[in-house]
Amino acid sequence: MESIVVIKDVTKVIKGRTIIDDISFEVNKGEVFGFLGPNGAGKTTTIRMIVGLMGITSGDITIGGFSIKTKFEDAVQHVGAIVENPEMYKFLSGYQNLVHYARMVKGISREKINETVKLVGLSDRIHDKVKTYSLGMRQRLGLAQCLLHDPKVLILDEPTNGLDPAGIREIRDYIRLLAREKGMAVIVSSHILSEMEMMCDRIGIIQEGRLIDVQLVQEFVHGNTASFEFEIIPSEKAMTLLKTNYPTIAATHSRNGITIEVPKKEVPAIVKMFVEEDIQLFGIREVTKTLEDRFLEVTSDKGALKHD
Repeated sequence: MESIVVIKDVTKVIKGRTIIDDISFEVNKGEVFGFLGPNGAGKTTTIRMIVGLMGITSGDITIGGFSIKTKFEDAVQHVGAIVENPEMYKFLSGYQNLVHYARMVKGISREKINETVKLVGLSDRIHDKVKTYSLGMRQRLGLAQCLLHDPKVLILDEPTNGLDPAGIREIRDYIRLLAREKGMAVIVSSHILSEMEMMCDRIGIIQEGRLIDVQLVQEFVHGNTASFEFEIIPSEKAMTLLKTNYPTIAATHSRNGITIEVPKKEVPAIVKMFVEEDIQLFGIREVTKTLEDRFLEVTSDKGALKHD
């Protein structure tokens, strides 16, 4: 995979306090990278350093092979970003805002503006003043602005904020399309974990300024083990057998019996043990974990969740 964004040993210290602590990761061409963390963990600070809105105390960030520290203009020309909320001139129309932005970048034609407006679904309202737009429409306009110059990297901080369910799906599908069809590297920060699970290829979890883990979404959610609910009677006897024969397995009582976290290949042996010990087994179902479940597990293991 070709790495477009490389974050190497980046640290940010503000007034003697380490906000970002020696984080490193890469974002590849054609992938959607999810950046997750509790409030105050350092997501927006990291994004601000990537786009040059905040200086780096140590380490470096390269975009398209250019260092943010030494080749800033060469690096940021490859980036389109919405950090926190898109800011527009509210007394101008959406179209006038895009034309104004296009003047700052060479080579953006009226045809390109019209094409981008259509892609983000604003054709019907693009000539209305931005002050009449909903928050979701402003998000779409901000996305259009990001895409006018065909960036290699798209950075979106809470891109579905303010959108209704249909709008969220449209933005999600469009982000996936940009990564797949245009080979764009997309970095998405969001607190809607169900959306991140459907949108992202990989995720990086940051907490207290440290990068805890970077994994493929499916590997992170499912890992090497899965949870299975055994509908059994008597559950107390089954639990005793498990603790005796499988002391390292996590098992808890559930409404219908017991839930066991175990590699799938171990399930037949456990079933055989229950049957041989005259435990009535009525059914087994896999309990699917979500990204939210795993996120809360990981961040809780690493310390209490922070809130603004």
